[in-house]
Amino acid sequence: MARMAGTPGTPRVLRAMNDRAALDLLLEHGTLSRTRIGKLTGLSKPTASQLLARLEAAGLVLATGTTAGRPGPNAQLYSVNPAAAYVAGLDVKTERIRAAVADITGRTVGDFRLPTPSHRAGSAVEHVLRALEGAVKAAGLNRSDLHRLVIGTPGAFDPSTGRLRYASHLPGWHSPSLLDELAAALPMPLEYDNDVNLAAVAEQRIGAARGHGDFALLWNEEGIGAAFVIGGKLHRGWTGGAGEVGFLPVPGTPLVRNVVKANNGGFQELAGCNAVLRTARELGLDIPEGSLEDAATAVLCRAAAYYEEAAGEAGGGEPTGPYAELLARCATGHAIGLASIVAVLDPELIVLAGNVTVAGGEPLRAMIQAELAELAVPRPRLVLGTVEMHPVLSGALESALATTRDEVFDTSR
Repeated sequence: MARMAGTPGTPRVLRAMNDRAALDLLLEHGTLSRTRIGKLTGLSKPTASQLLARLEAAGLVLATGTTAGRPGPNAQLYSVNPAAAYVAGLDVKTERIRAAVADITGRTVGDFRLPTPSHRAGSAVEHVLRALEGAVKAAGLNRSDLHRLVIGTPGAFDPSTGRLRYASHLPGWHSPSLLDELAAALPMPLEYDNDVNLAAVAEQRIGAARGHGDFALLWNEEGIGAAFVIGGKLHRGWTGGAGEVGFLPVPGTPLVRNVVKANNGGFQELAGCNAVLRTARELGLDIPEGSLEDAATAVLCRAAAYYEEAAGEAGGGEPTGPYAELLARCATGHAIGLASIVAVLDPELIVLAGNVTVAGGEPLRAMIQAELAELAVPRPRLVLGTVEMHPVLSGALESALATTRDEVFDTSR
């Protein structure tokens, strides 16, 4: 919660605390009556009435109808005013930028996808503005209506230099003046975060890690990365590079030196898109056309479907064949890298996310779990990510909403 003006325990601060509690309940439940808000907060009916009147006058809640079909008089229902604030999020990848706008309730009201097939010096600012404008226009808003923008990119911006690190594959984003140029071009507070960190934010707030204060998320799409939540907070590291595990040296691959120049590492070679497709070719499987990520996702999806069908036909027996072997080798590759992460962090939970790993479904998850149990002493539970639609973009919006709600919902000012 944002810091409140005034002395703790004074009527002003207590009112603000009650206001925020009521707003959070309305966000959770959608609509509530005055009586229900009073019961959930422990406030008396007169106090709850004053609270709702205060929030309605501030433009934070709306009277949205009445209860019906119950004994007694109908009760007025209230909800958070969705127009109290709007936020935006951007998910940046090599070939496209996806943008979305959400109202303060978290409902997406506009989205836009901008292909970025060509990059040149200075193009990053242009692409951000075009993608954001597309989403704002789709929402029927103006850029000035936005309270905050969060941008997710591969790698991380070094806090000491402002340069994007760990992402040499993202051309046009490495100018030392880029952050200043974006700040000058955009009329709202602007934040940046690593794309995998934002996927972890989404899983923590609305997905598989909800309610967990300590977990790791392993991401496998265009590249392999990880995010670490410790004590409820993201651990970013000194330069923002915590979680760049694609560079992790692992057994079974040649030692990669000058990893920044190569933009590659052992874990990426062992379990990334290239490894999936290399193994599939060795096993004689058909490789669909498309990007490395799309092809790896498609072949693992086929493998998972085959495995589940074969397991059903075998009456619980272990399926065999090239698709089963592909899943087994992928599981070993994932588990080898995860063993190092588990040995250092001992997380409560590991979320497997990103299109490539998720495509392997429950069969791949179970195989990774079994392999990891043999390679590491700690045995965290492994689950598949459940934020299916654009987890990075969802995380960017959730991150923007958290800060914006603290600001907009602070009635002590």
